[in-house]
Amino acid sequence: MNRKTLCSIVFSCAALVAFGAAAQSQQGGGIKQDAKAVGHGVANGARDVGHATRDVTKKIGHGAKEAGTGIGHGAKKAGVAVGHGAKEGWDATKHAVKHVFGKDD
Repeated sequence: MNRKTLCSIVFSCAALVAFGAAAQSQQGGGIKQDAKAVGHGVANGARDVGHATRDVTKKIGHGAKEAGTGIGHGAKKAGVAVGHGAKEGWDATKHAVKHVFGKDD
């Protein structure tokens, strides 16, 4: 082999290696972009799940608040009714005692 043939073979091999490296980096870039897209998809899905969970817990919390308020108001009304009933009962008892002992109103 002469010098011209040897140089052309070496140059051809160098060109093939350079082309292979360029092609490999482009494929790696595609894989990188695919992995990046998958990561963004997972992050968006997780964000959506988080927002849905937040919305549900808000609704549950507000429902519990309204139920507690309703129970509290109902207990208040029942307490007032019992108190009024007790007062009316006491007034009736006082009136009856006064009537029996002749000290009517």
